[in-house]
This record gives sequence, C-alpha cells and structure tokens, in this order.
Amino acid sequence: MSEFRLTQISDTHLGRRFPGLIANFAAISEHVDAGRPDLVVNTGDVSFDGPTSRDDVEFAKSLHDALPVTCRYLPGNHDIGDNPTATGPAPKPPVSETHRQQFCDIIGEDHWVFDAAGWRFIGLNSLVMNSGLAFEAEQLDWLSQEISRVNGRPVALFLHKPLFLNLPDDAETPETSIRYVPQPARARLIEMFGKVDLRLIASGHVHQRRDFTFRHTRHVWAPSAGFVINDQRQDRIAIKEVGLVEYRFQPDSLEVRHIRAAGQVDVDIEELLIQMGDRH
Repeated sequence: MSEFRLTQISDTHLGRRFPGLIANFAAISEHVDAGRPDLVVNTGDVSFDGPTSRDDVEFAKSLHDALPVTCRYLPGNHDIGDNPTATGPAPKPPVSETHRQQFCDIIGEDHWVFDAAGWRFIGLNSLVMNSGLAFEAEQLDWLSQEISRVNGRPVALFLHKPLFLNLPDDAETPETSIRYVPQPARARLIEMFGKVDLRLIASGHVHQRRDFTFRHTRHVWAPSAGFVINDQRQDRIAIKEVGLVEYRFQPDSLEVRHIRAAGQVDVDIEELLIQMGDRH
C-alpha cells in the first residue's frame, strides 16, 4: 500500500439523550461515507458517560458500526475514568479496570499497533497512565516490545490526551493537570519514543483544534466532533470548533487536512448541561 488515508474523530460524547451530538455525528458519517478513508480512528470520549451509563457505550458503538469503513478506538476519560495526577484534584471518577474492560468488551481494543504505507501506527490508552492498575504496566511492556520492532519506520502515535501544552517539561498545575498526559508517565513515554522516528502525535480531549511541530514531531489536536466549551468554562488555547482531521500517509511523508463536515454545528456545552439538568 503506497498511500494510507486515515480520518481521526474525537470526543464524540455520544448518548441517546443528546440530539445535537447525534446530529453532528450523522454529519461526520455522511462525510466519511463520501470520502471512504481506509480507517477511522476515534481518539476517545466515544461515549458521553461510560462509567455511569453502559447504554451510552453501547449506543456510541452502534453508531460507529454503521460507518462504511473500519474503525479503531482509544478510550477517553468519559469512557473509563480519569488519571490520578500529582497536583490536580482527585479524578471523578478515577479510571478503573471495570470500566476499561467494559470499553474493551463493547467498543474494542484500547491499545493497538499496525503498519501501513511504510509507517508504524501505535494507539495507547492514556487514561491508565499513573493509575497503578495492573494494565498500566502491561501496556508499557507491550509498548516496549512494539517500539523495538519499528525497524526505522516513521511512527504515528494516537492517544486521547495530548502529551503537553508547549514543552515536554511544562509544569503541571491544579487547573491543567488533567488536560495532558500526567507526569511521570509523560517523561517515560517521551524517553521510550525517543528511540524511534516519531513523526506524529494525534490526540483529542481538549475540544480545541491545534497543529504545531516540536522538534521533528507534529502534534495534532483533533477538535471534538460533538461540542465546544465556551471561554467562560475553558481557557482558549487554539481554535474552538467542531470537526475532524484527515491524514494521508505515504512512505516517508504525511499530509494533514483540518476539516469541518458539512452540517456540523458548534453545540455549546451549556446546551448539554441544560439537557442533563432536565434529566435529573
């Protein structure tokens, strides 16, 4: 395969009770149907609230199953719970093996590797990092083995949380510690991937579209496919809009396109909070 076309969606936050998010996913589905990429990757928060609603997870999977192309997935904090961090508040809820297993049972693998167009693609579960769960060590052992098999190929890494804001050693604060891969797991990942030609880190989670290069690695933050978080509730780092990202991989080259599917609407989080209030 001389070219591999991948579409990244993220933070779909699907649940039956949120028609605006379902409509935005329908717009993305039509876009995917028209373009027929080789693969769709959802980089997490597939469901609105997996830890409290198994139905959200099942509903999200049913909508993805209707897409006309193969999908791979990575869990987000809304799917399996969040990371413990050194400086931030206790996660609500914390990541758990029960919810991780629920994700795997319903959605699919929460970490993966494959090769295409001369590249090695690696997907990681970033929510177990710093958790102390048995799977955290298992994933690290698996990653070490896969990195040893890269054999000089360029690497594309997919995970839910960005590694950092601007610099690998950015300080963690109580306000931002849950936004990025926490320390010391972040430093460990950077050290491991320092052994290979890491060209791309693709993430989601922040609900802002961002694209920058640090040293020789391109960092792409996919926006939420579902909704935006207004400036009163979240500081503005980059572009706040719904959308997706399209990639074309060829041996030793990468093309990135930032896309907003026809019909997508910038649903504001306030609308969802009102709907959640109605529910209770």
